[in-house]
Amino acid sequence: MSSELEYLSRRVAAGKLSRRDFLGRAAALGVAATFANTVLAGAVRAEGPVRGGSLKAGIQGGESTDGLDPAAINNQVTGAFARTWGEKLIDIDAEGGMVYQLAEEVGASADAKTWTFKIRKGVTFHNGKELDANDVLATIERHAGPETKSGALGVLRGIDTLKVDGTDFVVTLKEANADLPFLMSDYHLIIQPGGGKDNPQAGIGTGPYKIASHEPGVREIGARHEGYWNAANSGFADQVEIIVINDSTARTAALQGGQIHMMNRVEPKIVDLIKRLPGVTIHNIAGGAHYVFAMQCNTAPFDNNDLRLALKYAIDRQDLVDKIVRGYGTVGNDIPVNISYPLFSNDIEQRVFDPDKAAFHFKKSGHDGPVPLITSDVAFPGAVDAAQLFQQSAAKAGIVLDIQRAPGDGYWAEVWNKKPFSASYWVGRPTQDQQYSTAYLSTADWNETRFFRPDFDKLVIAARAELDEAKRKAMYRDMAMIVRDDGGAIIPMFNDWIDAVSDKVAGFKPYPSGELMGGLALSKCWLVA
Repeated sequence: MSSELEYLSRRVAAGKLSRRDFLGRAAALGVAATFANTVLAGAVRAEGPVRGGSLKAGIQGGESTDGLDPAAINNQVTGAFARTWGEKLIDIDAEGGMVYQLAEEVGASADAKTWTFKIRKGVTFHNGKELDANDVLATIERHAGPETKSGALGVLRGIDTLKVDGTDFVVTLKEANADLPFLMSDYHLIIQPGGGKDNPQAGIGTGPYKIASHEPGVREIGARHEGYWNAANSGFADQVEIIVINDSTARTAALQGGQIHMMNRVEPKIVDLIKRLPGVTIHNIAGGAHYVFAMQCNTAPFDNNDLRLALKYAIDRQDLVDKIVRGYGTVGNDIPVNISYPLFSNDIEQRVFDPDKAAFHFKKSGHDGPVPLITSDVAFPGAVDAAQLFQQSAAKAGIVLDIQRAPGDGYWAEVWNKKPFSASYWVGRPTQDQQYSTAYLSTADWNETRFFRPDFDKLVIAARAELDEAKRKAMYRDMAMIVRDDGGAIIPMFNDWIDAVSDKVAGFKPYPSGELMGGLALSKCWLVA
């Protein structure tokens, strides 16, 4: 029986037998579906990628205002689509390590101030132009320039000069930074011809798919780029499609009905239900991703630290972890990094729900009246429920939260990083420096809490240049304490990424860097019969 089952599984992997017929034959042999699927998965992996078909993902987070400029990526749809058509100098793998992409080699001076990126040869953009170091220079110039609104600006602030040296791209920093190659993995830093200066919305990159259709808030379609330089490892489907489905129930129904092959943001409360769906697998992984209630420190009443502390003590973190992420996450401590980061100090006292301290700080703040909090279904899975739980726990301290529910379409453009108190999420970053530089430096465009502290800024810059690990770890601890005790971020929990994937998809492997393989699932996975 075993040899016949293996023979049948190899025929499926080779495209000579359908999965449905395989499972029917396995049942006739008296083999349980679970075991049969395990055998089949092994055969598919052994056979390797299969080319062809249209691979579809249902993703939450798209808006009618979505564009194609990588500098403006601020939601899951634009981020995932950009990963199909664009590439960066450096990428991050499933283990959190560095992968050379458009740079094939990186070297540094002894003082870690000058970094040289050897640009890969034989790579062409979708418009036929060959990639060279000047395209890289122009791209980084655009993202780091004085007029930029790029989400990567925070990690590029330390640059002194950029230049091209033959076929190499050279970055000289104002201060040493041992993490610079990781910073170049920021998802905004997609290399475009001429840096995208003439038309950043053109959507021309070097990725495995060309843009075939762009319907903001509805769907995004990519067609295989036949001249792709890395075709052995990516771009197996003939076409990839992202369907914007912001409603969780609708995404689940689309997966169950076969309209899509994978979906992001499975709400923890329905994980057990999806696990019972035939032909669907749940994939989850922990990392640095976290959910936030962001208070803007320069806007009343949140410009008063006693009010900020009152709200931090008024949230029942364990209750949210139990009821919102349901075991698929851990308690947060108002610090945007956790044990998944190297050099993290895990000796910092955990802040807990304390209605008496919350009431004390609230009274001391002098604020009187409700505190408005804006939330939305797209902010993070369960964000509306989380806000309501926060409202209930705050009430025990005599604090009235006025929960305002905003529509999903337009949330990231009109609410996030604009309104003084709103729900948010972060995917985490490869290094602590990148997380702090992107969201907490005074000069960061994505400083959603409007946290402006010169002493904190100096610590971030000093830590970049410190090559002694013990000293650097101590600096990161000091940063964590400043953000925790004085900042505007309420971080109640770190979340697992939870995706659901059809058994018609092979090659899926969870990445701690983000959902749907850090956005690479459409490029790295393939369809099986």
